[in-house]
Amino acid sequence: MRRYRRAMTMLLTERELATHLPHLNGWHGDSSALERTVAAKDFPTAIKLVDHVALVAEELDHHPDMDIRWREVTFRCTTHSAGGVTGKDIELIERINELVDALES
Repeated sequence: MRRYRRAMTMLLTERELATHLPHLNGWHGDSSALERTVAAKDFPTAIKLVDHVALVAEELDHHPDMDIRWREVTFRCTTHSAGGVTGKDIELIERINELVDALES
């Protein structure tokens, strides 16, 4: 796992984002926001994932936008106060990916 080293609330440059994006399995977007849709095996599993992400978001004090459609959950990460993607988003995305991986195994 790659932990972001720069000041957590500074906007990522396009170059920094291009460096991180290939390592953020399933995520796409640009410097304004990053997004990933996960298909769970069923609706209760999708809700379990959202519950786990909510706990991590509270721990990090950084909350993704989440959209649930039956068994699909779309996560959208941006730092609204900074106006785009920051290190806080990268950290949250890495944690979300860990939860998704654990759920799928």
